[in-house]
Amino acid sequence: MKRRTFLKNTLAVTATGTAVGTGLISGNALASEEKANPFKATSLEDALKAAGITEHEASDKITVKAPDLAENAAVVPVEVSSTLEGASEVRIFIAENPTPHAANFMLGEGSEALVKCRFKMGKSSDVIGVFKVGDKYFSAKKAVKVTKGGCGG
Repeated sequence: MKRRTFLKNTLAVTATGTAVGTGLISGNALASEEKANPFKATSLEDALKAAGITEHEASDKITVKAPDLAENAAVVPVEVSSTLEGASEVRIFIAENPTPHAANFMLGEGSEALVKCRFKMGKSSDVIGVFKVGDKYFSAKKAVKVTKGGCGG
């Protein structure tokens, strides 16, 4: 009898996993409440809203470094840093990308507020760095022009 019970339970778990994996059962059917995912948003406003950023204040204590002209849109180096005290989170948005929310980093207490990444950019756009300090958000942006094939256009 134990073998039969084991096989029935294994079959049930396998069938459920297959149904979820193939999309026959949505993840919402198994989870009671799902938070909005900012990485799935298709506009900057939706990405900010999904990230919980209702308003952000421009700050001169935040620096966004990126090339003025990115010749290789597949690998655009971006550095975001801040001298704000108590920064706990950094988010990077690329306004004109198909999915504008590019990155999210949690900062440990006492860590330096500096992040360096490389991103693929679909077209010329603002790169926006947003830092969370307490319950407030501060931001800065940098315009980056993307060329096709490095020809300067």
